[in-house]
Amino acid sequence: MALLIDINNNADLGAVPGPVSTSSSPYEGLSEEALLKKLLEIYDQRAIAGALAEVDKGFWCRETINRWAKGKAEPRVTHAAYQRMISMLPAPKSNNLEPTFRFIDLFAGIGGIRKGFEAIGGECVFTSEWNKYAVRTYKANYYCDPLRHRFNEDIREVTLSSDLKIDEDTAYKHIDQQIPDHEVLLAGFPCQPFSLAGVSKKNSLGRKHGFECDAQGTLFFDVARILAAKKPAAFLLENVKNLKSHDKGNTFRVICETLDELGYDVADVNAPKSQDPKIIDARHFTPQHRERIVLVGFRRDLNVHKGFTLKDIEKMYPKERPSFGDILDEQVDDKYILTPKLWEYLYKYAQKHREKGNGFGFGLTRPNDVARTLSARYHKDGSEILVDRGFDDSMDFYCEHNQKHRPRRLTPQECARLMGFDKPGESKFVIPVSDTQAYRQFGNSVVVPVFEAVAHLMKPRILAASKSRLIKTKKDRKQFEMPLAL
Repeated sequence: MALLIDINNNADLGAVPGPVSTSSSPYEGLSEEALLKKLLEIYDQRAIAGALAEVDKGFWCRETINRWAKGKAEPRVTHAAYQRMISMLPAPKSNNLEPTFRFIDLFAGIGGIRKGFEAIGGECVFTSEWNKYAVRTYKANYYCDPLRHRFNEDIREVTLSSDLKIDEDTAYKHIDQQIPDHEVLLAGFPCQPFSLAGVSKKNSLGRKHGFECDAQGTLFFDVARILAAKKPAAFLLENVKNLKSHDKGNTFRVICETLDELGYDVADVNAPKSQDPKIIDARHFTPQHRERIVLVGFRRDLNVHKGFTLKDIEKMYPKERPSFGDILDEQVDDKYILTPKLWEYLYKYAQKHREKGNGFGFGLTRPNDVARTLSARYHKDGSEILVDRGFDDSMDFYCEHNQKHRPRRLTPQECARLMGFDKPGESKFVIPVSDTQAYRQFGNSVVVPVFEAVAHLMKPRILAASKSRLIKTKKDRKQFEMPLAL
C-alpha cells in the first residue's frame, strides 16, 4: 500500500562517532589506505568524507574518497585527518583485565547478545552474520582483534552443511580448524521447520548423530554441528516465543532432543507452558513488552548444570526501570512525525477494527506506558510504537490541535535505548546505516539488559566449567603420556 511508506530509503548513511582521543590506539601505525579499507566496511563514502571535512575543511568530498578507494588518486592525509579516521573505528575495552572466558557469536545481528556477555568479562573470538547492513553496524560498535577474532558471513561455509556428500568427520575437522576454541556458544538462530523428507536417504549415508538427519537443512543444524565439533562448556540460544509451538511443537522437540543427544542439559526444559521461565519479557528491564525464549545449556559431563534455573532472572530485575519517556529525545527531526494522510489511514484502520471487536491498530505510547514489541517492519509505518505528542482522542480528529500534535515514530537512536544498547540520555551506539536498515536491525535484535542478566546468572557455572575442562584436559594428557606397562 502506498501509504505505508519507507521514510528514509535515501537517508544519509553517515551517523559517525565524533572525534575522541586516539592515544595508544591499536590502529596507530596502519597506513592511510588500510584505515580507509576498514572504514569502508562500515560507512559509505559520503559519511567518511563528511567526517574528514570536519578537520580539513574544503578538501574532502565523496568523489575524493571514491577516487582514493579505486586507486585513482592519493590524497594528502593530514595528521588531523588520520586521527579522525582512527576515531571512527571502535576502540578496545578500556580496562586491561584479561577476559575470563571466550565465546562465539552466531547469527549475531548487531551484537545484542555479545554486548551482554562482554559485560561480564567474556571475549568474543568468532562472529558470524550474513546481512551486510547488520555487519556494518556490528563492525562500527565492536572492536575485533585480528589476532584473536575471526569474522564469518555464511556459517554454512564453516560447517559445510550445504553439501550432503561431505561426511561428519570431515565437517567436524573443518569446523575445528575454522572456529577458535571457546567456552560459550551464543546464537539467535532463525526459526525454521524441520522436514523429514529425505531422512531415509541421509540414513543411508551412515550419519552418526540423529540430528544429522532430523535437523539437516535448517540453520539450527549448523549450531548443532558446531556444538558437536567444538564441545563448548555452555550455550545460550535465543528465539521468538512461538518457537515452542512452531510446527505443532515439532521444531522445539527436535531442538531439545538434539541438545540432549549432544550431551547438554537444557535449563527448565520441561517447564509448564503457563509458568515457563525460559520465556523472558523485556518489560522488566526496559519499557517494552518483548517476550523471547532463552535456552541455556551446560555440558552434562562437567557437572555444573545442577540447580541452574532461569527462574532466578527475577533476582536480576533492576530496582528502577527507565520509563518510556526517559528514552526519548527532546528535539527530533520533523521527518519522524507521521504525515496527515498516514496518520488518518492508521486512525481509521484502527477505528474500523475496534467497531468489529478486533484489537488491530496502532500503539500510541505515552511517557509512562510500556511500549509494544518493536518489530523489523517498523520502518513501514511505525504503527506498533507511536510516540504521543499530545493527541486528544476526546476532540475531533481533524481539529487544529490534533492535526498539529500528530504522533511520531521513534528515531533509530531512541530505538537503541529502547533495546538497551544505550542508556537513557546516551547516544554512544553507532548507527552507520539508513533509518530503514536501522529499524530492521533493532526490530530483529534482542534487549541487551535481558541477556546481560542471563549472562550474570551463567557466569559462575561458566567459570567452574572452564576450570573443570582444564583439569580434565590435563588429566587426559597425563594419561596419554604415561608409558605403556610392559
